[in-house]
Amino acid sequence: GSLDVLSLGIGGTITLGFNGTKIVDEPGADFIVFENPFWVNNSPTNIWFDLAEVSVSDDGETWHVFPCEPVNPDEGNYGQCAGWRTVQEFEVDDDFVLTAEAAGGDAYDIADIGLEQISFIRIRDLAETGAAPSAGFDLDAVGAVHFKCLSQLEE
Repeated sequence: GSLDVLSLGIGGTITLGFNGTKIVDEPGADFIVFENPFWVNNSPTNIWFDLAEVSVSDDGETWHVFPCEPVNPDEGNYGQCAGWRTVQEFEVDDDFVLTAEAAGGDAYDIADIGLEQISFIRIRDLAETGAAPSAGFDLDAVGAVHFKCLSQLEE
């Protein structure tokens, strides 16, 4: 439920690059997108959220989209759309390992769309109605789980 977010607005997009770093495919989730969904009246079955589509690219020109098809919205399952899984309270210290289980958010495995590495993530809001300043996907953060600096990739 953080308010320290970037609101994309209705249909808005953001493209993120990782200067000198690539997200790489390893077992499990490779990156996590954090929105700020929250439980209405503290009920895990009543979540306030904004959905977005996530796409990735290695070169910034060819994009691969994670299919954002709600699996079973009546039961709160929005598949590979971003924005519907709540963020867990966690503290980053020397022992912290970023995982969706520990941190919450929407986790993505680039192997699911046949990629071994990426340099860019694009997030596109899917809202069709609403008003400023709260309309649209509210990006809280993107966390790289598996990554390598370009110098490591060249070795």
